[in-house]
Amino acid sequence: MKSIYKALTIAGSDSGGGAGIQADMKTFQELSVYGMSAITAVTAQNTLGVQGVFPMSAEALTMQLDSIGSDLEPDAVKTGMLFSGEIIRIVAAKVQQYHWSNLVIDPVMVAKGGSPLLQQEAVQSVIRYLLPLALITTPNLPEAEILTEMSIRTLSDREEAARIIHQMGSRYVVMKGGHDASTEQVIDLLYDGHDYIYMENNRIETRHTHGTGCTYSAAITAELAKGTSVLEAIQIAKSFIQAAIEDQLGIGAGHGPTNHFAYQKRQRGENHVSY
Repeated sequence: MKSIYKALTIAGSDSGGGAGIQADMKTFQELSVYGMSAITAVTAQNTLGVQGVFPMSAEALTMQLDSIGSDLEPDAVKTGMLFSGEIIRIVAAKVQQYHWSNLVIDPVMVAKGGSPLLQQEAVQSVIRYLLPLALITTPNLPEAEILTEMSIRTLSDREEAARIIHQMGSRYVVMKGGHDASTEQVIDLLYDGHDYIYMENNRIETRHTHGTGCTYSAAITAELAKGTSVLEAIQIAKSFIQAAIEDQLGIGAGHGPTNHFAYQKRQRGENHVSY
């Protein structure tokens, strides 16, 4: 039986530690998966916003991916902030070159504070090059609107948008409902091309939600790396992010990070810990 499972994140670095590569690696570690990274851009950011974005060169990203591909075969791969069409095309080519499977696409486009993290021309590159390779794509509602070029207001709109994204090539679509503040429940939608499965959690009123999307998709990726089924991986990831939001760290003056320690503490029966 395989004892060491490996997951690769291809994303941007968050100097504040709440999202991006840092959130992904924390999540992999908490779920007992060996984490690896290829950095697409370095950001200067904190809980108040993004102060700067510094993309990696095509050569730097290519060499990172080749270093991993030639020696450390990942059991699952996720993408986060990819920034440009050139970076997206490089990632897609390397995924195909090394036959990486269990690909989770988190189509990161805008930071919590509103700063754009994906160039406009890159959206079509996501659709053309990445979604056809995806096992799971995890857009939030604004990202789903950008990908589908439709307004999403109702649950039937979500189903239509999920169907469109599935037709773009992603085998599963997890549409996150956290941006819909009109309900007391956060309603996520899973679509597999046949069935629509709704998953609900209590909404937590808090400003400490920085990195929720990164963490959620990273938890899915970690579980896929361990051989967990798609549905179970998503359910575990939902429990992971719900705990991370509920058990707040409370740091930073703006959109604070979630608590990556919380899920394992709950698994050990520690319902709440003061920090």
